[in-house]
Amino acid sequence: QVQLVESGGGLVQAGGSLRLSCAASGRTFTGYAMGWFRQAPGKEREFVAAISWSSGNTYYVDSVKGRFTISRDNAKNTVYLQMNSLKPEDTAVYYCAARRGLISRWSNDYDYWGQGTQVTVSS
Repeated sequence: QVQLVESGGGLVQAGGSLRLSCAASGRTFTGYAMGWFRQAPGKEREFVAAISWSSGNTYYVDSVKGRFTISRDNAKNTVYLQMNSLKPEDTAVYYCAARRGLISRWSNDYDYWGQGTQVTVSS
């Protein structure tokens, strides 16, 4: 079993930055790809970014390319999402997720989820 805890959310003005963290515990992190998803009020959960176990592969939704960066520190069992040039449309609850194997943009592929952290971007 893997437990995931997100942190780093908050309120920021448009154009600002936030860094989300997701700490994993409970069992070995080895071989797990990690993803970030978000869900805005009244909308379905959507993929944001994913990173492979080795950090050799990353994948982003088009709307965040060039603004967000996903990274991980396997020694700390932590994955990060650096979010720059934030826009009001980035407002959502952000979730991290883990799956054993290759990175994926599909939420159904992920086995473990965190509880989410709120990101609010004011205009």
